Amino acid sequence: DRLDNELVALETAPDDRDTLASIFRTIHTIKGTCGFLGFGRLEKVAHAGENLLSKLRDGEIRLTPERTTALLAMVDAVRAMLGAIEREGGDGREDYAGLIERLKTLQREAPAAAPAAAAVPSLGEILVQQGVVPPARVEQALARQDAGDPRLVGEILVHEGAVPPAALVDALKAQKDVAREAKAPVAAETSIRVDVGLLDQLMNLVGELVLTRNQVLQYAKTVDDSRLATTSQRLNLITTELQEGVMKTRMQPINNIWNKVPRVVRDLALGVGKQIRVDMVGKETELDKSLIEAMKDPLTHLVRNCVDHGIETPVARSARGKPAEGVLTLRAYHEGGQVIVEISDDGAGIDPHKLKAKALAKGLIGAEQAEAMSERELTNLIFLPGFSTAEQVTNISGRGVGMDVVKTNIEKISGNIELHSEPGRGTLFKIHLPLTLAIVPALIVTSGEQRFAIPQGSLQELIRLDDGQRIEDIHGAPVYRLRGKLLPLVYLARELGLEPAAARGGNIVVLAADKRRFGLVVDAINDTQEIVVKPLSTLLKGLTVFAGATVMGDGRVVLILDILGLAQRARIVAETRDAHALAVAVSAGDAAGEHCNLLLVRSPGDGRLAIPLSQVARLEEFPRASLEYAGHQQVVQYRRQILPLIQLDEVLPERRTPDRLAAVPALPEAPVVQVVVYTVNGRSLGLVVEQIIDIVEASLSLSGEGSREGVLGTTVLQGRVTELFDVQRFLERTFAALFPHAAAAQRVTG
Repeated sequence: DRLDNELVALETAPDDRDTLASIFRTIHTIKGTCGFLGFGRLEKVAHAGENLLSKLRDGEIRLTPERTTALLAMVDAVRAMLGAIEREGGDGREDYAGLIERLKTLQREAPAAAPAAAAVPSLGEILVQQGVVPPARVEQALARQDAGDPRLVGEILVHEGAVPPAALVDALKAQKDVAREAKAPVAAETSIRVDVGLLDQLMNLVGELVLTRNQVLQYAKTVDDSRLATTSQRLNLITTELQEGVMKTRMQPINNIWNKVPRVVRDLALGVGKQIRVDMVGKETELDKSLIEAMKDPLTHLVRNCVDHGIETPVARSARGKPAEGVLTLRAYHEGGQVIVEISDDGAGIDPHKLKAKALAKGLIGAEQAEAMSERELTNLIFLPGFSTAEQVTNISGRGVGMDVVKTNIEKISGNIELHSEPGRGTLFKIHLPLTLAIVPALIVTSGEQRFAIPQGSLQELIRLDDGQRIEDIHGAPVYRLRGKLLPLVYLARELGLEPAAARGGNIVVLAADKRRFGLVVDAINDTQEIVVKPLSTLLKGLTVFAGATVMGDGRVVLILDILGLAQRARIVAETRDAHALAVAVSAGDAAGEHCNLLLVRSPGDGRLAIPLSQVARLEEFPRASLEYAGHQQVVQYRRQILPLIQLDEVLPERRTPDRLAAVPALPEAPVVQVVVYTVNGRSLGLVVEQIIDIVEASLSLSGEGSREGVLGTTVLQGRVTELFDVQRFLERTFAALFPHAAAAQRVTG
């Protein structure tokens, strides 16, 4: 794979001597090793490739597309024979005579002039440069060597008295210094090889340690023992750090699967007569190894689709005023605790009407259904099994087994895929993936006297139903009025066939599935925990409402809810899972910015402040009477810890004049305070806000600069000018002030 990447990179930069030298060394090592071990066929192929690379390295011939293709074919042959050696102990029966002859033929060209490589100067040259001896005496010494004198040049010159011995020693030192500088520095080894099985075993042990940690913490809550509480908190901190460290060892850059794309695109583009350039952004973005492996096939399908269906031929692109060379862009980045992978092209895009005609012709949809479908629904038809827009079946595509396989494989690893396309402009596939599948934060709820775990990635907010609040029925469907909007409800106990939930009271967990919000009614909300995900038995795979199981601190097994499957069962989301959002076209999406969840709060002076929810741990309400002081710091007892509280008006400096400030009516003092809780590296703090107004999902686009410290800028939300809170700056400053020792330790270890 590394040779593939280096050869493709060398084709775009044929004068890169370092890359060419690296390729030559690799092939030379393979040839020498197989010759020693007696693999004759492999030695012949590697030898022919080495000869061609030698001429390229010496500058006798130039690298051309034909030579690159031949060298890539040589790499494929070497890979095949190495695989045969691993399987059978021999290098196979194929002798690759045609390939060897082709490699020899490509060597036969008139040599091109090339500058000589810089060499270490001889001893005689150094003595002449230092003015110790004239050039004629050095030439005489060399002539004596040619005549059969076995002595070195320096010995001859010293014996004849032409050079003092001390000057000869200085010249030899100078020659060694030049040779040392000419050598490439060798980097120190900073990594070791670890077997993947050992990493998996280590991850399983950490998972068991997390379960044990949860059991100790739960037991510590029931015992009034300060020493046990302190020890359990220390265990919690160490376990969290160990878990993060082990998970980092399993993280790999996404470039490990991207590095094969340039070779794949090059071969496919040559086959279909297209010119395509591959751009990669965010190659260093890391994913868990299990996700890296699971993403290989979906990525290959999407790339082949973009090359075959998306990007046009050079003639068609020129006719439309586009550059002849198409661009396939791969982009990866972190957002909201997930990894986003985008595969886009600047090709012809997807015509929804053409898709509708194809689907009707294949009988995948009916005529009445087709007329009622929106453009978004028509575009998502490509995810149906057996659907293809290819006019004929080729070795690249056309069999209708691509996009539905992509969608199925991505959903198997708890991800989802979105399709954005604009005819004539291009297509964008956006894949959302979790960081890891092993240990995830979850909300534990109770319904029908049983506990269930809800992954926090789907959680929006929590609502407590008091006696004064009621659930309405619209055409027999339960709904709840949340800030003026109707929220469809699903009773968890009812869907799972448990004991009916209480008619009054209860809790609503607001969830999102396939961009659809709904409320899950449960009897009680217990706590948030990090859970170790255990797969379900094959006998239970048909239960679409469950994604797995975990073991709680008391040793009992709790099932993990599959939010999308639950929404399907309750008919909140269509069974075809056809609601993958096609919110805006590619250009509109770029202009509008990225969607994110925002918490709207009342800032001092009847202003509005938006706080990104991606870093918020919890939203809490505390009775005002429970607030205490530790010195000058306001605190509250929270989950057997002391939670420092920071007032929002202490963070944002006041910018209004006293008379304007006095004219603003103050809110009456409420019996409870609303707190936004942040947790970083096991330590928590609370940001006290005057009033939580709403939680919105918006396309964030800052239209103004920040007017004061602590604010990133301004935007318009719900028709009002709103400031965007600088969360990162607030956390850095506040944590450094509250926990100076931890901050100093973090700077030292970081």
